[in-house]
Amino acid sequence: MRTSKLWIWGILGILMLQTACKKDPPPETVVVTYDDTPYQLAYGDFPPPPIPDDNQLTRQGVQLGRMLFYDTRLSLDGSQSCASCHLQDYGFSDSARFSIGVEGLPGKRQAMAAVNLAWNSNEFFWDGRAHLLRDQVLMPIEDPLEMNEVLAAVVAKLEADTMYTNQFIRAFGDSEVTTVRMALALEQFLFSIVSTESKYDRFLRGQVTLTPEEERGRELFFAEYNPFFPAVSGADCQHCHSGKNFENDKYLNNGLDSDADMTDLGREDVTGNPNDKGKFKVTSLRNIELTAPYMHDGRFQTLEEVVDHYDHGLQPSSTLDITLENTRVTGLMLTAQDKAALVAFLKTLTDPSLATNPAYSSPF
Repeated sequence: MRTSKLWIWGILGILMLQTACKKDPPPETVVVTYDDTPYQLAYGDFPPPPIPDDNQLTRQGVQLGRMLFYDTRLSLDGSQSCASCHLQDYGFSDSARFSIGVEGLPGKRQAMAAVNLAWNSNEFFWDGRAHLLRDQVLMPIEDPLEMNEVLAAVVAKLEADTMYTNQFIRAFGDSEVTTVRMALALEQFLFSIVSTESKYDRFLRGQVTLTPEEERGRELFFAEYNPFFPAVSGADCQHCHSGKNFENDKYLNNGLDSDADMTDLGREDVTGNPNDKGKFKVTSLRNIELTAPYMHDGRFQTLEEVVDHYDHGLQPSSTLDITLENTRVTGLMLTAQDKAALVAFLKTLTDPSLATNPAYSSPF
């Protein structure tokens, strides 16, 4: 009996030794391949956006751009990303009047909302100094007031990360990291950020009704200013904020400063044309409730202040928009109730899904 037990234990010992000595199977090799599956852009009742033929949206291209948008390694000290100044909770703008860069220095203008850029057709930045979105996206990286990094250094950081080289393969077909590809990917992601699901959109579809105050604000917003018939005169906001995106693809002087008080020349600094003095991009009013403070210099903290400015705060200047000049002497003749109604209507342009859409949030 004792011999049998020893024999059994011996066999078990040999089996355990063989098992222990058996080599682990080699790890499975992950094959990363190019994937040009189109990104399905949902844009509600908007017209199809004019996406550039040479940068059609793909799932992997948008994903790469999303990674770059939220990666703090694009900045000098690894503390800031594009999303640091374009926050999803604030309609992809900044709640600060002037964003603070990696060196602790403030920017010169308020961070613009990065939404519905696929329909933008008149350059980028407040003054339009970037022709295409792919031109614009790289400029904050090298701006000493913003991320203050050298593009070559960013490329080196990404090249050293297998996660990125694999994603460049998926998006572009090989692992080469270039600034051109970075710009194209960021452009794709920003084009994918779409806001078309506000209460006003649902109202136009007949899905909801506006409150009496909101409806009064809507009437004032779209009605023309008429100094001869004050009872039916409107705020004429649609003159500048029209169409599906509530903007007009123009640069205008909206009466913030007189010629003598103007310290930021806006579009004139880009074109060199004195007729562009004090003109800035007319921005979309979509999600305006989320994007305070307002104007290129963030001088107004509330929508009520903005309405007051257009009602009675316009400053005379040589390039003031003619439509605004026509209202400057009399003002818009709005009552307190009219102003409250306008603000109520502007808030119907808020898209509640924008701030919570996981497709636009950090992938990390």
